[in-house]
Amino acid sequence: MYHIKKKMKDRLSKSMKKIKKNTVEYIISNRLFLSYVILSMICVVLLRGLTIKNPFAFKPFITDLGIIIIIGALGYFIKPRNQFKYYFGWIVVYTILCVVSSIYYSFYFSFSSIGELASLSQVETVTGSLFERIRVIDFIYIFIPIIFYLIHHKLAATTYYYFLDKVEKGKKLVVGTILIGTLCLGYSFGVATGTDYSRLAKQWNRVYIVERFGIVVYQLNDFIQSMTPKLSSLFGYDEALESFNAYFINKEEPKKNEYTGILEGYNLIFVHMESMESFLMDLKFNNKEVTPNLNALAKEGMFFSNFYPQVSTGTSSDTEFTLLTGLMPAASGTVFVSYYNRNYFTIPKYLKEKGYYTFSAHGNYPSMWNRNKAHPSLGYTDMYFEDHFTYTEDDIVNLGINDYRFFEQLVPIMENIESTYNNYMGTIITLSNHSPFSIASTFSQYDLSTTETIYNEETLEKEEITTDYLSDTDVGKYIKSANYADGALGDFLKYIKNSKKFDKTLFVFYGDHDAKLSRNAKNYLYNYDPITGELYDEENENYYDYNYYEHELNKKTPLIFWTKNSNLKKVFSQEVNYTMGMYDVSTTLLNMFGLYNKYSVGNDIFNIKDNNIVVFPNGNILTKDLYYNNSKNEYYLINPKFNVTDEYISNLKDIADKKLEISNNIIVYNLLESVSMGD
Repeated sequence: MYHIKKKMKDRLSKSMKKIKKNTVEYIISNRLFLSYVILSMICVVLLRGLTIKNPFAFKPFITDLGIIIIIGALGYFIKPRNQFKYYFGWIVVYTILCVVSSIYYSFYFSFSSIGELASLSQVETVTGSLFERIRVIDFIYIFIPIIFYLIHHKLAATTYYYFLDKVEKGKKLVVGTILIGTLCLGYSFGVATGTDYSRLAKQWNRVYIVERFGIVVYQLNDFIQSMTPKLSSLFGYDEALESFNAYFINKEEPKKNEYTGILEGYNLIFVHMESMESFLMDLKFNNKEVTPNLNALAKEGMFFSNFYPQVSTGTSSDTEFTLLTGLMPAASGTVFVSYYNRNYFTIPKYLKEKGYYTFSAHGNYPSMWNRNKAHPSLGYTDMYFEDHFTYTEDDIVNLGINDYRFFEQLVPIMENIESTYNNYMGTIITLSNHSPFSIASTFSQYDLSTTETIYNEETLEKEEITTDYLSDTDVGKYIKSANYADGALGDFLKYIKNSKKFDKTLFVFYGDHDAKLSRNAKNYLYNYDPITGELYDEENENYYDYNYYEHELNKKTPLIFWTKNSNLKKVFSQEVNYTMGMYDVSTTLLNMFGLYNKYSVGNDIFNIKDNNIVVFPNGNILTKDLYYNNSKNEYYLINPKFNVTDEYISNLKDIADKKLEISNNIIVYNLLESVSMGD
């Protein structure tokens, strides 16, 4: 028995020594490949650490590792002396991917898409906003290829490549390495749930995909998704059409309500208020409102106080599209750039069929967000952009003509339109409150200082101290920028009220999207101590828990229906607090004109009322009772008394998924091309 145990022990010892020897030999003879793998993994782990804060989560780690190993394995087909170029090329690709994704995340809290490369032409018009958000740490990835080059340089100074030319068995290494990479992927995809696969296929929740599958799989999947519209004639169209027909075939025209047809014969003007959020309307400093003109509008008109935009990466252009069509933004890319030449049923088109003249106006270049092509496609007859206005360099604030100068020259154009046409519909797009907010904020005289009473321990007396702790913060600059834009809005309202025109016109004022301020930036409004100059900690009695869900719910924007018409004023003077999304505006307004668009995924808010569901492009869902986080599969109760069941959440998710799917299919496969607007 002793001899058997000794023999087994000797065999085990020899095996361990052999494994150790083979491992050392593998490391020595594969230093370049291993350096490629380790540095590539450091790159993608850093990205997740600097964005979604889960650098060492196992599932995305093992998935990224599998893909990186398989890609690296193909390098063994190349002679050792030339392998550096192959590996270096891929490391540069990963570096660029991470730099772009890191910067993009700081803007949108999401990840960039191949389909959005067509939108790069917009960068020149938002350069200031770009540089304001870029962080030095976003470029830390650049050290990765530099380190790899130094490793190669050191190896090249030895006999490493000469030695490998003699002994490396490339084909054998390819097979073995691919097997290891496949095992990594096999585990990752083997333990994936149905939800994981569903979200990967739909690509709506980008953060979730990166959290679960890693950045490399996300980008590979996104590339496949971006090819879908180009290959739609080859696959996918029939399935999309079948789903489309099944969704709409039994959809009945909604019942008439108290507002049906109330606007027949009236004109319609949308006023697109750049980055204007609703929380501004509740703010006062030194007893002065931040947005006095917007507040006055809300009191005079129909104010939808629980209204949410539904934008993706197309920001303002997504809002324009969703507002006019009742559809969601595209899952990949932006409609205005990638899908502008599709057929859509829009408010301008419906009103043009009624004999309305349609126009859009903007103080920027027509090429911004490809509007010179997208707007005609949406049904606008004419466009009044920067080339229709007289201005100097001093009149430019941010991206174009400042709102004061823009409105001053626009009103005579609008008066001429009313004199020329019996009916008209138009969209006015403002600019001054666009990021970076530091620009417009310098033109505002709004005083953000606050006065506090403190007890002086030396004099043993109370004294008042005045501080201006907000002006140099991101949220302070935004407040002052919005105040400047509100002043211009006030001038516009004076022009309209003093004009003899516009008595039969409904003005719809809406905030196009939130200001893209981080939760930390807004936290200064809730937890900053002006006396100490620091944020309250959780133990302080004044601490307010401004959490993720509070931040999401704080992204609502104003929506106000306002008119000079004395008869309509009686109807439109009220607050409407139903939970409402941008895709509900089209259906609600068309009903007021006695019209109906069957192929919208939104609702007439006055029919659905408190039962409305707002779906966001990332799959998050909002109702009057709760906010559902699609990425984390958790919810936040708005109504503490609401009884949530698994069945209720499952039903919500099904509704959201179907709206997103159908809307995206309409866009990608041009499903309305052969459908009549009257169907």
